Amino acid sequence: MKGRSSMKADLHMHTTHSDGRLSREALFKRAKAKGMDVIAITDHDVTAEVEDNKRLSKKYGVRYIPGIELSTLYEGKSVHILGYFTDDAYNHPEMKEYYKMIKEGRENRARKFIENLKHYHDIEITYEQLIRISGGIIARPHIARAIMENYPSYTHDRIFDELIGDDAKAYVPSTELSTKEGLDLLKRHNIIAVLAHPVLLKPHIHDEVLAHDFDGIEAIYCLNTPKDTEHYMDIARKRGLLITAGGDYHGIENDSSHCDIGEVTLEGDALDAFLKRFE
Repeated sequence: MKGRSSMKADLHMHTTHSDGRLSREALFKRAKAKGMDVIAITDHDVTAEVEDNKRLSKKYGVRYIPGIELSTLYEGKSVHILGYFTDDAYNHPEMKEYYKMIKEGRENRARKFIENLKHYHDIEITYEQLIRISGGIIARPHIARAIMENYPSYTHDRIFDELIGDDAKAYVPSTELSTKEGLDLLKRHNIIAVLAHPVLLKPHIHDEVLAHDFDGIEAIYCLNTPKDTEHYMDIARKRGLLITAGGDYHGIENDSSHCDIGEVTLEGDALDAFLKRFE
């Protein structure tokens, strides 16, 4: 068994329970093949089948930490918070109510996206398409796939850049939960709250969001420059916050916005400090 000093962790990835392309078991299999010792599955706004994931963790010899990626808003702009469960709070009635609320919100959002795409770009997709593609919780990558089905000339990146990205005319916010409300929800249930990919924050809200009461920062992220990583690690160290790392794996082909499992990893003292929170 590896000692902690040689372990590697990827703490941000998605399955078919939100907008990832791989099943939970396929994700464990890939993590094992990529040399991961620890992973956290952080599907958007849902924590699913945790007990079976624990079985898969034993089967593949990869430590598993239940997680979630909360979608929140700060001044109307997207802020994602990674939550890592230190106990079974994923089963708490308040968390289950949150999953339900967000699922219903995403369904309404999808219908608004359909309207906006037709109105602003004369692009037609159907709600039935999105249900078929997503298998449940609808997210923007599912909308992108529907567009590509009907308009093959569009690439995944072009769709996000021009049609459904945060600054696009057709964009619809994913939730009305504020960043503070999201943090409060996690902290009420002893869930470790980490600011996801701060490098993606809109410049005008960047510093104010970072000032919130997070437990950690995803300082090591696949879209960071080396300078970005050192900057966020320095902030975390000065504030006594946890440092985490993640590739934000979705398994989408020709997707330049995310990385493969293991392309960026948490190791050494930073991983030790993170894992100690689960002892």
